[in-house]
Amino acid sequence: MSDAQTQIPVTVLTGYLGAGKTTLLNRILSENHGRRYAVIVNEFGEIGIDNDLIVESDEEIYEMNNGCVCCTVRGDLIRVVEGLMKRPGRFDAIVVETTGLADPVPVAQTFFMDDDVRTKTKLDAVVALVDAKHLPLRLKDSKEAEDQIAFADVVVLNKTDLVTPDELDKVEATIRAINPAAKIHRTQRSGVALDQVLDRGAFDLSRALENDPHFLDAHDHDHDHHDHDHHDHDGHDHHHHHDHASDIHDVTVKSVSLHGGEMDPKKFFPWIEKVTQMEGPNILRLKGIIALKGDEDRYVLQGVHMILEGDHQRPWKDGEKHESRLVFIGRDLDAERLRKSFEACQAA
Repeated sequence: MSDAQTQIPVTVLTGYLGAGKTTLLNRILSENHGRRYAVIVNEFGEIGIDNDLIVESDEEIYEMNNGCVCCTVRGDLIRVVEGLMKRPGRFDAIVVETTGLADPVPVAQTFFMDDDVRTKTKLDAVVALVDAKHLPLRLKDSKEAEDQIAFADVVVLNKTDLVTPDELDKVEATIRAINPAAKIHRTQRSGVALDQVLDRGAFDLSRALENDPHFLDAHDHDHDHHDHDHHDHDGHDHHHHHDHASDIHDVTVKSVSLHGGEMDPKKFFPWIEKVTQMEGPNILRLKGIIALKGDEDRYVLQGVHMILEGDHQRPWKDGEKHESRLVFIGRDLDAERLRKSFEACQAA
């Protein structure tokens, strides 16, 4: 069996206290979904799990009557994951909850970096729960709230019943401005189908595009051109509102979308290497599909800070336009410089 088949997908769940993480985790731990999840939480007590659902408990790991288990991170995440892996009843997936204030990046990096963990698990997606009513305040007070959204593959926009349709559109536009690539689900009481948050394959380069139709699509948000019409209040077509990060106060993360033709591999690879080394701390995520000159396959890239992964994905289809797209999400990124230097990597 190859690694890929034996690797267990890991979902990282972020979001502030009160955004609805507990409700979602409780559903995973109690619903009769027929899969076995291991849920790793910061504080077991916070989840408030109904004791009737707990079958048996040893020191660290509590078993639920739907086959799932729950355990607490006291200290080292790697140690907890390794402990779970030793259990005879293996799991279909692992969900790691990060505390409200925590930056999801180190957790994700653990699954990117640690070789031992990587052989057994694979990062599946980062899911951010957002409280529709309180998000604007959170963004004012905290960089973490923004990072959680910027870093997410899936955003569960929860508690939508507590805001007006107009406020909801504004909040969604803010999320889009910070992260144009994430899939957004509007929910009440964390009522999102579990298959929309688990087993997404967002970090799997070969699957990156199937389940993310917005991944680098042509009407990508380009915050650097101010030629869009802002008087569009009919509420249609939420996905393609061209809201600029600059119109939304207090948002410091922005996305830069680059488009080009076929790239010269001798120029492109050294360039992307250099950009991630120099700008790494400012880059939360990067995603790209690159057409390399003389290469029959699409090249797919993903990055987290300075960690970069790339792979040939599949051959270009007949009639598919060989073009390159790259999206950076981060802070203090010099969009103009990135654009010029990216274009300079194009094949003659």
